[in-house]
Amino acid sequence: MSCRLTELRHKEVINSCDGSRLGFVDDLEVDTKSSNVVAIIVYGRPRFFGIFGRTSDFIIPWDNICLVGEDTILVDFKVQKTTSNAKKGNKFVTFCN
Repeated sequence: MSCRLTELRHKEVINSCDGSRLGFVDDLEVDTKSSNVVAIIVYGRPRFFGIFGRTSDFIIPWDNICLVGEDTILVDFKVQKTTSNAKKGNKFVTFCN
């Protein structure tokens, strides 16, 4: 299957663990030596109309993508916030089993 970045940008990323919408594909991480896609990047949502910055970005490894459909991309991972860094918006990502 071949797919261009312009086609991926129009696909919505859905977390299959809890069904939440993460956003749309904004960027790709590519290994320049092997020319393989390593991860997709979904930028964080803006806070208060973008005035207060954004939440953390989601960097989703290509291995954790379950399905690339016509309109959506299903991924397997869980986002957990820590209590000490919750004010800063730091997130730790753990993957579903």
